[in-house]
Amino acid sequence: MLYVWRLGGHGLRAAALWPGRAGLGGLGAGIRAREVSTSWSPVGAAFNVKPQGRRLDLFGERRGLFGVPELSAPEGFRIAQENALRKADLLVERVCSMPPGPQTVLIFDELSDSLCRVADLADFVKIAHPERAFREAAEEACRSIGTMVEKLNTNVELYQSLQKLLADKKLVDSLDPETRRVAELFMFDFEISGIHLDKEKRKRAVDLNVKILDLSNVFLMGTNFPNKIEKHLLPEHIHPNFVVTGNHVIIDGLHAEAPDDLVREAAYKIFLYPNAGQLKCLEELLSNRDLLAKLVGYSTYSHRALQGTIAKNPETVMQFLEKLSDKLSERTIKDFEMIRGMKMKLNPQNSELMPWDPPYYSGVIRAERYNIEPSLYCPFFSLGACMEGLNILFTKLLGITLYAEQPAKGEVWCEDVRKLAVVHESEGLLGYIYCDFFQRADKPHQDCHFTIRGGRLKEDGDYQLPVVVLMLNLPHSSRNSPTLLTPGMMENLFHEMGHAMHSMLGRTRYQHVTGTRCPTDFAEVPSILMEYFANDYRVVTQFARHYQTGQSLPKNMVSRLCESKKVCAAADMQLQVFYATLDQIYHGKHPLRTSTTDILRETQEKFYGLPYVPNTAWQLRFSHLVGYGAKYYSYLMSRAVASMVWKECFQQDPFNRAAGERYRREMLAHGGGKEPMLMVQGMLQKCPSIDDFVSALVSDLDLDFETFLMDSE
Repeated sequence: MLYVWRLGGHGLRAAALWPGRAGLGGLGAGIRAREVSTSWSPVGAAFNVKPQGRRLDLFGERRGLFGVPELSAPEGFRIAQENALRKADLLVERVCSMPPGPQTVLIFDELSDSLCRVADLADFVKIAHPERAFREAAEEACRSIGTMVEKLNTNVELYQSLQKLLADKKLVDSLDPETRRVAELFMFDFEISGIHLDKEKRKRAVDLNVKILDLSNVFLMGTNFPNKIEKHLLPEHIHPNFVVTGNHVIIDGLHAEAPDDLVREAAYKIFLYPNAGQLKCLEELLSNRDLLAKLVGYSTYSHRALQGTIAKNPETVMQFLEKLSDKLSERTIKDFEMIRGMKMKLNPQNSELMPWDPPYYSGVIRAERYNIEPSLYCPFFSLGACMEGLNILFTKLLGITLYAEQPAKGEVWCEDVRKLAVVHESEGLLGYIYCDFFQRADKPHQDCHFTIRGGRLKEDGDYQLPVVVLMLNLPHSSRNSPTLLTPGMMENLFHEMGHAMHSMLGRTRYQHVTGTRCPTDFAEVPSILMEYFANDYRVVTQFARHYQTGQSLPKNMVSRLCESKKVCAAADMQLQVFYATLDQIYHGKHPLRTSTTDILRETQEKFYGLPYVPNTAWQLRFSHLVGYGAKYYSYLMSRAVASMVWKECFQQDPFNRAAGERYRREMLAHGGGKEPMLMVQGMLQKCPSIDDFVSALVSDLDLDFETFLMDSE
């Protein structure tokens, strides 16, 4: 999961100067190599031992979080934000008083950078720091920077300074492609916020943005809110599966993995029972998004959201989803028949297949057919071994080595956070990755990548090194063993490291398009591509060793694991098509022709196939409607691109250095500084069609004949 700081998601409105995309860069030449430190240590060992307690140093200097001197105490956030706001005022004054030219774009980017460097960092600290005082100070910094962005967003003079540049054809023609694109992206961000409108409409756009943000926050909170039911209405034998308080049973999720059919059925019907307030909130959110889109010149919210993506428009997205659904239909029917057969075998009295059944029974089929009990795999996947595996892969593919570096006092927020230096064999130090990998109280339960500081070329010719955090929720090591990962955890680690390398390997001139700041349907490509490496025996055999015996993970165990993921995978993909289609309809033509629940029922029956359950409203739990509004299809599109890149460039040899260099040059190097489809074309040496994307996804579902033969011997 990629976590992108958007003002739109945090009680403020989406900002013209905010890089709310996800992306990466591409300068490369002309940047001086950095010196290599002698204090770095091997990465594998660093993750398989507990960090030594910081040496007691009563007189040593406290560096501050991420090495930012002001942040050695919570009060430092106020100093950091005041410095950023002062600098922003000076930059606004400067850009508004100078003639238009390439310098205009540089100053806009510096303005964005000065605000992002505080807000991105604060946004991470406010959810991840164990100390309340730091979290509260960071929250206040987010609010303060957001207020400034609000001012900039409605600063007509600032907007006009950029407009003058883009209105001068001669000037625009003289700009290099990256500068021109960044200028257009800033302009796009301004105009989707309505700054180009007259005063009255501009005020209306501001009001709509504020309302949308408030509704988004309320809706998000409602997606996780538990439902309760009187105790006597549920059979007593299933009470122990839920929290019971007084006369009520509390249902806080779908309990999709519960072996008892009745537990899953009760959880599904009660957790998804419609809440009138949440329903009204969703309807208002969709309606206000539509009003805002129309106000700023788009026919639907989906048209506005898809500007600049691989898909470009909702018509292409729907064509992609409909073609994929058609290609999946026969496989999905077979999957449902197989799941129904397993249900009949285990529960002959009630063999009708219902929406709460596939997650559980497909897991049973996988385990029975392939014997993939996670505990058999964990001893081979110590965290240190997995990190060493990533190191080997990056060294062979890209000439990059990861080194563990001892953080200074006060630099990290928890002593088990590791700091990695990313070093290229000829370019030197490329950036830093802070690894916050272990479980702790109050830490968010999500695996994600945060940009703390974006890379950019500074005025003095130096390159501002990117800094990111990877956050996972892994178990701590025990007295007898290092941290051991399940296969799913290992794959998630590879996925998140794909985002981190996207951030590290870009060398854009502009921070606005660095790292993972690129369109959503491209942003997940590097991370999903890493999953293909994580599932390839030639890669896994480089590092998967039993932590006690040193034995390599047998090839047939890797093959079985990979093949098990294809069991019922068509039905899983069909479910994603249903969700993505629902998202498109909700953000399409308004007013909606019927209620959101009726649309859910129709779409589920057409694009999934299992019956809608009366008096349920799954859409009220669909939290991605906020962060991925009109863009939920992005995971499928990104997976299609990643699949094509894997098959055409790495499947034959996952360590192919020439392919690795091309991947960096064509895809990772540009972030949002180049149109995503041009990057895909550069990598694949062709322009893929919708049919190509669909074929790539469907061919991934084919079983590997070699594994079948190996297991039948």
